[in-house]
Amino acid sequence: MSPVASSADLRIAMVAGEASGDLLASRMLSGLRPMINDAYLHGIGGPAMAEYGFVSDYPMDKLAVRGLFEVLAHYRELKGFRDNLINELLVEKPAAFIGVDAPDFNLDLEVRLKEAGIPTIHFVSPSIWAWRRGRIKKIARAVSHMLVIFPFEEAIYRKANIPVTYVGHPLAEVIPMDPDQDAARDVLGIDRNARVVTILPGSRLSELKYNARVFMETAAMLLKRDPKLHFLIPMAGETQRAYFEQLIARPELQKLPHTMLTGRSHEAITACDAALVASGTATLEVALFKKPMVISYRMNPASWQVLRLMAYQPWVGLPNVMSREFLVPELLQDRATPAGLASALWAQLSNDQNRQRLRRRFVDLHHDLMRNTASQSAHAVMEMLSQHGKL
Repeated sequence: MSPVASSADLRIAMVAGEASGDLLASRMLSGLRPMINDAYLHGIGGPAMAEYGFVSDYPMDKLAVRGLFEVLAHYRELKGFRDNLINELLVEKPAAFIGVDAPDFNLDLEVRLKEAGIPTIHFVSPSIWAWRRGRIKKIARAVSHMLVIFPFEEAIYRKANIPVTYVGHPLAEVIPMDPDQDAARDVLGIDRNARVVTILPGSRLSELKYNARVFMETAAMLLKRDPKLHFLIPMAGETQRAYFEQLIARPELQKLPHTMLTGRSHEAITACDAALVASGTATLEVALFKKPMVISYRMNPASWQVLRLMAYQPWVGLPNVMSREFLVPELLQDRATPAGLASALWAQLSNDQNRQRLRRRFVDLHHDLMRNTASQSAHAVMEMLSQHGKL
């Protein structure tokens, strides 16, 4: 579809709930902005979206809460926040609303907007293939068109008669097929011959609360196996970095040979030999960088018990979900002990045959996810705007 002749009066609202959503939305905007160069794009987003002229009306970090009971603790604040936004958008009546991930926040918003005649797009399916399958009914009420980033998700929505487009995963385009480990180490000042482990305990403060100390205690145990190990620890921002440093204030943890980074997670993953990673988007990033990993996660015990009972499949890490097998180890909640994690991670570090096997599988996964997300998602948005008479 060619660019719109005049989009000066076009207003599109968007909500992205955290750093990964900001990245996903920015890839869409890279394809969409040239088609609607004068449109006003606003709502809730981050710095990557701002590069495409997006105006964030509220701080994005308000939505970065994960876990059932953690969300409940912030329920009143989040509900008030969402209600205000709904009322504003019902008055504004934008040409479309695009919710990027953050389903607990966005789906309720989308239900109200769709009922008011505002077309709604949801970019990134909730994990209904993993748990809470009944949400598909709410999604049908909330979403005019679903954009999915994993190939197996398309059939789920077609079966439910929900308009859907598989757009690929933008990370598959951002991350090179053959990452240059030596170059990344040179940039970070790390010896090319060193054995390096990257620690990725999560981007949310709630994730750091449960994962940071255990991950660093794991690093301390690994160091006993190989005193020459070096650890890279990228943090999503200065707030996360300060909180992480507070959590690992014990002298024996601070003395570990490590390099703290603000941002630069892709460089840290490229430079490593293996990674210890909290379940989430980062597991897919590590796979696309073709690195061995151990996936772990700890959370509020009450939330864990509920989620465990609601799970439909044995995997939580995205590389394992896509492969339909335990391609890499997962140690969750009570199994996520420093001794268990250190043992699993040492196996990933020291088994060259396994490293080569994983690389081959991750290359295949990378190809499966490459679909020019910017173009595919932008054209889906333009098609829906046209169908609803907004262009």
